[in-house]
Amino acid sequence: MKIKAFRGYRPRRDLVSSVASRPYDVLTTAEARQEAAGNPYSFLNVAKPEITFPAATAPDNPEVYRAAAANFQGLVDKGTFIRDERDSLYIYELTANRQPRTGIVAAAAVEDYLSGRIRKHELTRFDKEADRARHIRTTMLNVEPVMFAYRYNLRLDNLVNSIKSTPPEYDFVDADSVQHRFWIVDDPATVQTIIRAFAGIPATYVADGHHRTAAAAQVGQELAGQGQSNGAGQGYNHFMAVHFPDNQLEILDYNRLVTNLNGLEPRAFLRKLGLAFMVERTGSQPIKPKQRGVIGMYLTGVWHRLSARPDAYAADHTMAALGVSILSDLILEPILGIRDQRTDPRIHFVGGVRGVEALQNRVDSGEMAVAFTLYPVSIQELMSIADDGDIMPPKATWFEPKLRSGLVVYSLKD
Repeated sequence: MKIKAFRGYRPRRDLVSSVASRPYDVLTTAEARQEAAGNPYSFLNVAKPEITFPAATAPDNPEVYRAAAANFQGLVDKGTFIRDERDSLYIYELTANRQPRTGIVAAAAVEDYLSGRIRKHELTRFDKEADRARHIRTTMLNVEPVMFAYRYNLRLDNLVNSIKSTPPEYDFVDADSVQHRFWIVDDPATVQTIIRAFAGIPATYVADGHHRTAAAAQVGQELAGQGQSNGAGQGYNHFMAVHFPDNQLEILDYNRLVTNLNGLEPRAFLRKLGLAFMVERTGSQPIKPKQRGVIGMYLTGVWHRLSARPDAYAADHTMAALGVSILSDLILEPILGIRDQRTDPRIHFVGGVRGVEALQNRVDSGEMAVAFTLYPVSIQELMSIADDGDIMPPKATWFEPKLRSGLVVYSLKD
């Protein structure tokens, strides 16, 4: 794999905990507005700039994207962000529940994504991809890294551990009790050693950030076709990613809500489900599936366990046996008429970290008709599916803890 060191923009050490924010896509605009309130340093003003406009402003208004660029430049002009003098790589460690996860921050190659060496495993939603492309195109920045996985490599592990034996540049604990530590690797010999080690890795995998990855590649291709424009340098050939070894990553469940039952009454819906599932009513007992082939469902104030009948799906096929596939193939498409989860406004996605209460509340309020809980995909399944060239439905994986945004920014103007 090709990776590149870069001169990152970073917050001052004394301001990093005030700058660092949750990723743009885990918060609604209202939640982001509330989280950033009273904090002029919050990186949400850059990553989710609609929060700096009146509530009625459309998030895709061109002025919103221009504000992202202006807000970041303001942080640079005020000295909140500084720029590293030398091309650097970065080591980023997140520790939650005493379990550290350590990644290498580097610029990944658009070429590797287009050739399939950076492998994807799920579909993107066109609106979200377009949003991030506009953000990159307007700011000429990657303001948030994507999360990549690679198969464990002893040589890289030893290099990373050696760097981690030195004092970090940043060390802080966020509001979710996650510790973030960050090292700058600017010694040219060490940088080249890591780059050479990465050259021996045959593939990396998009773990979290399909929309940002696709958007970065789209903008890179545009700029390559146009020649340098809008101040772009050769930086458009790369984009910022944090690369984690697969043995440090765990995928959590990513659940679904649907606004209506496609014209069916609840009893009729349950009867149709009975053709492909053994349906067990569990009442107030929430169902969080503990095995493949099982889906939890919350309908009209009641939880149900849906166990797929053996003849209804291919249990021995990795892709077909995923919870997201069973839900799509046996419920969403044939019964609820949701054929494209990227564009259908009736389906909503909720990370399992929010708990079953978040699902129940939205169904009980009448906002949603039904909720589904799913058995999570494993990192090994993700890699196997990507290696086979298969594509999962959108929003199939949820990773925790989330990377904090604003620790380092990549410029396409280099």
